[in-house]
Amino acid sequence: MKEKLETAIKEYVKKYSEREEIKSNWKAPVIAYADAEDPLFKKMKEIISPTHSLPVDFLEDAQTVITFFLPFAERINQSNIEGRLSSKEWAVAYIETNQLILELNKHIKKILSQEGFKSTVIQATHNFKEEELVSDWSHRHAAYIAALGTFGINNMLITEKGCAGRVGSVITDLKLPPTEREDVEYCLYKKDGSCGVCADRCVTEALKRDSFDRFICYDICLENVDHHSNLDLADVCGKCCVNLPCTTKNPIR
Repeated sequence: MKEKLETAIKEYVKKYSEREEIKSNWKAPVIAYADAEDPLFKKMKEIISPTHSLPVDFLEDAQTVITFFLPFAERINQSNIEGRLSSKEWAVAYIETNQLILELNKHIKKILSQEGFKSTVIQATHNFKEEELVSDWSHRHAAYIAALGTFGINNMLITEKGCAGRVGSVITDLKLPPTEREDVEYCLYKKDGSCGVCADRCVTEALKRDSFDRFICYDICLENVDHHSNLDLADVCGKCCVNLPCTTKNPIR
């Protein structure tokens, strides 16, 4: 069943990018799995928020959290290097990837349902409280628990295909073996202090090597909403995700 799911996810993403109306492209997804009862999920209530959900809050008999990372094509990453505000290509990719994640989750749900299993459909973003800027379900933290990657100081998940892309997750009552977590940091700064380029690239100084102000970060995201007012909601920036050693790969490999 695992092989069937992974093939279906990769094929869906490939075909989605071939749609005439879609402007973005993605590299092949990276996929990983977490045990729904992993103790780290409860730890998220301490790390993120007391209201952060557990897998069982979405699905009473949850067994597995399927997580995936959709890496942006290189042209999208390159487009966002220069300038204070995000490129149109980056903004469009953000919007289209959020929609792709929603539709992909529905596709996964259909496949699981055909095999007699239940699952959830959770939107990619905009499920947070604006006064706190904290989500009650973090796809990135779920993906960390699933060993999809580790966090950089830019708060992005560094996967085997880097950090420039979007993360999604599906909770199911299908029991699948969890991906084994490595006891190692993929972020070069966290590993040995040898990087920090993402902090240097932050256009508002919201991100520093030893701190992060999510409210200042969100201000530039809202500035980009105005800048891309002819698009759907593009509350995004992404300057700290591109032109880095970890943009498209795991830098410790």
